[in-house]
Amino acid sequence: MSETKEIEVLKTALLLEKRGRAFYQRVAQDTESQAVRSLFALLAEEEGKHVEYLSKQFASFSATGQFLEQEPTEDAHSAVQDILSSEIRRQISAASYEAAAISAAIEMENRAVAVYTGRAEASAEPREKSLYIWLAQWEKGHLRFLAEINDELLEEVWYQSSFWPF
Repeated sequence: MSETKEIEVLKTALLLEKRGRAFYQRVAQDTESQAVRSLFALLAEEEGKHVEYLSKQFASFSATGQFLEQEPTEDAHSAVQDILSSEIRRQISAASYEAAAISAAIEMENRAVAVYTGRAEASAEPREKSLYIWLAQWEKGHLRFLAEINDELLEEVWYQSSFWPF
């Protein structure tokens, strides 16, 4: 029996979120930077929420052929992230394990945004479309935050290494 596109995408989404959570948990466990630990623990927690929500959607769609109505949620970007950003810049260098983890996280978030945006655009079902728009926006928040940190780390290295052309 072949799967529907909806089930296929839900499985892909669950896998992306579970992999993200596992990666973020591992970085939080392995880092020596308290700020990076806090950031990646927060990201792991948020990915865990996505796994829970997608699991509910998967169960609903598998049983009834219907998606659940979108639940209201908090903003993906928080003041905690702003505080962590400045602490992270102070605690790590751009050539460190933590910086590499941030770079890898950016790629993971990019992949998730692409999957969710693509499915939101392809779906004609309002609840499914809403689900993937919500997930894409949430992951874009993660992506923006991680990219800001990465850019600031790169600028610091360029400055310290006199890479600036002016």
